[in-house]
This record gives sequence, structure tokens and C-alpha cells, in this order.
Amino acid sequence: MAKVAQRQIVAEITPKTVGGHETGPIIGGFFSQISGGEITAAVEKVYSGGNQFPEVLCAPAEIGDLTLTRHWDPGDHTNLSKLRQLVGRTYYDVTVYTLNCDLKEPGSERIYDKCLLVGITEPEGDASSGAPATYALTFSVSTISPPS
Repeated sequence: MAKVAQRQIVAEITPKTVGGHETGPIIGGFFSQISGGEITAAVEKVYSGGNQFPEVLCAPAEIGDLTLTRHWDPGDHTNLSKLRQLVGRTYYDVTVYTLNCDLKEPGSERIYDKCLLVGITEPEGDASSGAPATYALTFSVSTISPPS
């Protein structure tokens, strides 16, 4: 079975529509770096009256924040200017894809519904560097859509 390279995993965001209105600007294209989104559940171990092994009580699962990063394009300036005012107030659906020969692999989607934009990391500058500038958007995740 063929392996997948990290470069084949990309994400795109879509403004969440609420009451017939999109909550934020449309930002087209793929984000080429994705981190976070881990799913964990906190547990509490209860030792009852001298038992050698605990009873494990579990809390509901939580999904970690997603951070999407991509290379800065001067065309992103307008959208980023709008988003600065909407941090903590706008929702997006985030879809993560696996690409196969630059095409979306059917059934590979992870869809995070109604993610709240909680952070923007602006592009950094360095006059002595030729590396591409990047910016990042961080989203707080509430749910993952079940597979279709």
C-alpha cells in the first residue's frame, strides 16, 4: 500500500453561514500546513477503599485547536485585515484533505464543523532571509462531522 507524504495533506476553510449570511471573508486556496486537532478525554482514577486497581471515570472527549499555515501572498492582505477584527467572533468549517496527484482523494476528508477563529499569527519579516513568509490561523474546534 502506498504511503502518504505530508505535502499531500492540505486544508481549506469555508465561512460558516448563519442566518443566510457568511460569518467571515472567503479565503480561497489550500493551507499547506496543519497541526493540532488531536482528540483526548480526561480521566479520573478512583481508588475505592483499598482496592489495588482504580475505577476509571472518563470525561467527554475534547478536540484540540487546529492551526492552519500557508505562505503569505500579498493578495491575502485584504482578508487578513478583515479577520483581525473577527478573532473570537467568526466561524469557519475546516476541511482537511489527502491529495493524490494534486486531486482530492475521495473519502479522505476530515470535516471540522463550526470552528471559532481564535488566533492569527502574522507573517514575520527578516531582511537577511530568503525563506517564504507564512501566516497562520488558529481555530477552536467543537465537532468533527461523521464519515459520509
